[in-house]
Amino acid sequence: MRNRISARELFDQLQERLGLRWLTSGQRGGERTLERSEQQTRRPALAGYLNVIHPNKVQIVGSAELAWLDALDARQRWETLEKIMGFAPMALVVSQNQVCPADLRAIADETHTALWVSSKRGFELLNLLQYHMALALAPRVSMHGVFMEIFSIGVLITGESGAGKSELALELISRGHRLVADDAPEFTQIAPDVLDGTCPEMLQDMLEVRGLGVMNIRQMFGDTAVKRNKYLRLIVHLVKAVDNDAGAMARLTGESPSPARVLDLDIPVFQLPVAAGRNLAVLTEAAVRLHMLRVKGLDPAAAFLARHATLLSMSQEP
Repeated sequence: MRNRISARELFDQLQERLGLRWLTSGQRGGERTLERSEQQTRRPALAGYLNVIHPNKVQIVGSAELAWLDALDARQRWETLEKIMGFAPMALVVSQNQVCPADLRAIADETHTALWVSSKRGFELLNLLQYHMALALAPRVSMHGVFMEIFSIGVLITGESGAGKSELALELISRGHRLVADDAPEFTQIAPDVLDGTCPEMLQDMLEVRGLGVMNIRQMFGDTAVKRNKYLRLIVHLVKAVDNDAGAMARLTGESPSPARVLDLDIPVFQLPVAAGRNLAVLTEAAVRLHMLRVKGLDPAAAFLARHATLLSMSQEP
């Protein structure tokens, strides 16, 4: 998956929101790119105020930073500017539509460094730039399956080709649940414990069912039948009934013995055997309800085992 962003892409994506204007002639520096591999340590930061010790990838030049530069003598000022540009920042942003010093613009042109001015204040630039860049460079992966919102929970339906994932998704949609993505949902780790699932633009609103072809779920069921994104919390894996050789404990708990590893997170998995006459939509809804109970600390299987242990201990008493 693509984990990089260029200065031009960053400018285009945030131009309207941050009120950005490009100051360097010919929009120089737009091709400078930041890769995720460059962000394995805390320093340099993705975005921050002008710093010549630990230079940020995007340097924000506010009124305090301009005043500091003005306090330097001519030689120190030029040496400082050369040092800043020597770190090859992706871009410099002057806040609050302040007048950009001529020497800063000249050295940005000379070194082909993107130089922007924004109408926003420094802390607003810092917050938005950090969030946007961190999201663009976050770890991400594409998985095969149908991603849905069921009872407000993000559920990925997986299984072998022909297992009935799309048919199950269609039945769930008809029961009032919502489609996020079919076939190739993309998951981004936006926080240490959060995987955000989205749909590729080309597959937006589409669901392919064997015998029916590709259907536009939004047009067929309305806007409430689709959702733009959802956090992944549960995986429902469809298996052939003959292949489901779960042990006695798995029969009690229902869950797979081991969770699925998605990026850096372990996601609970329910394995549902596919066989004639089984209502997979009802079983999937029940799996989601059971997961919700366990999140609240209520585990029916554990309660049953506790009852069983109590009954055994009572029966063994003289």
